[in-house]
Parts: sequence; C-alpha cells; structure tokens
Amino acid sequence: MIHQYKSNGFNIVLDVESGAVHLVDEVAYDLIPLMEDRPDLSISEAASLTGNRYGEEELKEAISEIEGLRKEGTLYAKDIYEPYVDKFTESKAKEPVVKAMCLHIAHDCNLRCRYCFAEEGEYHGRRALMSFEVGAKALDYLIEHSGNRRNLEVDFFGGEPTMNFDVVKKLVEYGRSKEKEFDKNFRFTLTTNGVLLNDEILDFANKEMGNLVLSIDGRKEVNDRMRPTATGSGSYDIILPKFLKAAKLRDQKNYYVRGTYTRYNRDFAADVLHLNDLGFEQISVEPVVCDPKEDYALREEDLDTLLEQYDILAEEVIRRRKSGKYINFFHFMIDLKGGPCIAKRLSGCGSGGEYISVTPWGDIYPCHQFTGEEEFLMGNVFEGIKNEKIAALFASSNVYTKEECRDCFAKFYCSGGCAANSYHATGDINGNYALGCALQRKRIECAIMIKAALSDEQDFLDKQENVSIAAD
Repeated sequence: MIHQYKSNGFNIVLDVESGAVHLVDEVAYDLIPLMEDRPDLSISEAASLTGNRYGEEELKEAISEIEGLRKEGTLYAKDIYEPYVDKFTESKAKEPVVKAMCLHIAHDCNLRCRYCFAEEGEYHGRRALMSFEVGAKALDYLIEHSGNRRNLEVDFFGGEPTMNFDVVKKLVEYGRSKEKEFDKNFRFTLTTNGVLLNDEILDFANKEMGNLVLSIDGRKEVNDRMRPTATGSGSYDIILPKFLKAAKLRDQKNYYVRGTYTRYNRDFAADVLHLNDLGFEQISVEPVVCDPKEDYALREEDLDTLLEQYDILAEEVIRRRKSGKYINFFHFMIDLKGGPCIAKRLSGCGSGGEYISVTPWGDIYPCHQFTGEEEFLMGNVFEGIKNEKIAALFASSNVYTKEECRDCFAKFYCSGGCAANSYHATGDINGNYALGCALQRKRIECAIMIKAALSDEQDFLDKQENVSIAAD
C-alpha cells in the first residue's frame, strides 16, 4: 500500500508496509500510483495517462527510478505481517507479560475539569485514597507478572495523586527496595494538575520520577474555562509558575505540559505556541473525547478547521526550530528509521495486557480510561486476573481485527488507535472513532513533513533507504 500527499512544498510518498518514505518530484509523484499494478508501463502510456505534461526523458528516468525502488523493497512492498499476527496474538494470550501500570493513588481531585472522564476523580464510584498496602501489593503484582522484562513503568495517577503524596513516596521507596532483589528497574511518572505542587514534591519528583506530566490547557482563558478549582476560580495563575519552575529544574527534559483542546479552542495551535512562548519545550495538546452531546465536544463539521490547525502548527514548529527556538510537540514525534517493533505496531499500547490500571482498592482494569466501568473489571492485585475473557479480548485486538484499519496508511503508526476511544465511540474496542482517526492521520502526515523539512533533502532520502518495520 502506498500513501502520497503534498505538504508545505514537498511531494511525499509513504510505502506503508516497508515504512519507507520518499520525497519525489512531480513526475514520479504522478507515476507512482499508475505503476503500482503496472510495472511494465510504457513511455507512451505514461505520457498519455499524465496528460502529456512531461517529456520522454523525464518519464523514462522516473520509471527507471520507481522500478528500482520496487526491486529494493521500499515501494509497493507486500504485507508480510498479517500472517504473523495470529502467532503473536496467541503468544500474548498464553504468556501475558505486564510491563506498565497506572496506579490510581487518589480517586479525588481538587479541580473540577469539565471534560474529566474520571468524573472529578471518582471514576463512576466513590472518592478514595490508595493505601500503602494496596499500592505495595500492586507493585508486587507487576514484578511477579513482568516475566524477563527488566524495565517497568509506573504512573502515579488520579484524580490528583499529590493529594496522597505520602503514599506516593512510600511506594517509590518500596519499589526501589525491590529492584536489586528481582533485577528490575522502575521508571516512575507523576501526572499532576499542579495545585498542590511545592518544593518538597518537586524535589522528590526530580529525584525519583523519570517523567512529569503537567496538566494545563494553554492560554489563561482557555485553561480557566475548562479547568476551574472546586470554588469555580481559574487554576492558570496557581499552576503556571510551578510548572515553569519544574520545566527549568528538569532542564527542559523528561516532562510534558499536557493539555486538552475542545470546541471552545478549535484554534488550539495558538495554545501550543502560547505554552512554547512561556518557555515550555515539551508540549502535548490533545483533542477532547467526550459525550457528543456536551457543548464543548468536537464535531464532524469542525474537522477542516482542526486539520488546518495542525498544518499551521507544523509549519510554525519548523520555523521556530530553524530560528533556534526549540519546541517538541508530542503528536509530531515519529521515528522513520526504526521505531517500535512490529508486535507493538500491530497491537498498540498493550492495554489489558502489557498495561493495566489499578484502583485505590486494588481492582484491575485494562487502562485508566476503562476504570470504574464494571464490564471491564479484570480482577484484583490480591487474587489476579479473574475475567480472562476481557484479557483475551484485548490480547486479540490489533490492526487486522479493526476493519477500518486494514486499508489505512496510518495503521503501523497509530497501531489501531486508542481502545477506550473506540469503545466509547462505537461500543466496541475494535470499532472506529472516525474523528480521532482523521486527526491522527493528519498528525502523522505533518510529522513526516517536519522530518523532511528539518533535514537536508538528500540526506533525508539517503536515510530512508531500506527502511522497514522490523519484526523482533
């Protein structure tokens, strides 16, 4: 499968199955779709099919180059991965390995974010704080079910985890005490709204947390509209100086300011750039996913505006980087030379298998976005997985079980997308969240274009030779 598009002056051709990206001239751009099923295309046929826009020598050279790419396997590559997926799925179901855990340290929050899928931290249930005993048992469960995997990831999540920070500290200490004994390495992450962030918490986080996720939506009026405090006042002025300090102390690495855009700020590129202008270099601003009846929900008629915003943002990322002002937008990150192995590309984040979430009382769910939805309760950290059907459902989900993914150029980059978004949009984890998919495809196109624009063009082409998706 090939996917081609024009962006910011580039003619870009992606060979989906090999992963190779080609920057081509107009002649090759027009000929590549014609030659996919016609390797013997003649010069006269090529001339006729392209409206006689090109000379004989141009066509001859382009046809020769295209056939060269076909022979080396970087154009019109065949799909060799579908036969592999059954074996991979069977292996995942038979020998599940957990490598990442979302610990719901607090089902409570000091903000009242309007779009919060956790319902002010309650997750369809009751307010609660995780005890050290439950958290320690969760870490034990992770170690016990991690197989030979050495590096383990734990995200302290909420609600707002700093509302239970003493337990966070004790659990980090407990995890560190187990590393040498079991030959494991914990990488901890703290996701916080920043209201309670202080020097003590920040010092601890800078010592122990491999990553910080700092929640802020962008411009003051945008943030405060959607992220008020319990009293209804805005949170922007409370959290901004703390977040700036955190980013500086972490040397602009190993953190993200993470926001959500809604129908109220469809010009979200301005929010990303606002955050960068403030001094943040690592930025993620993502589309809201919510009940379509909400007034802030994104709608199909918003799509053209949102796609245009990604183009605006991509071009500004290039301009800023070339001028020496660094900005890294999370959804424009892409690895064209390697990236995840085919197993990861086929199955995504690993929710319900490699990745699970744990409630304050120890219940296990496939991920934080399913927490509290009882039909997805898998078991608990004391007794293990009880509902193996849920685990098997997630283990079997991949880009080939999702009909809309099969013929989508983005399938090996989004890996089928978010299971929770699919479920909440269609009632099926193998369903298609159409708006989210359209935005994801655009982000991938922008990410590839940025790579091209920030590289010497010939150097870019050279680096793409023999690029493939490695199965390991």
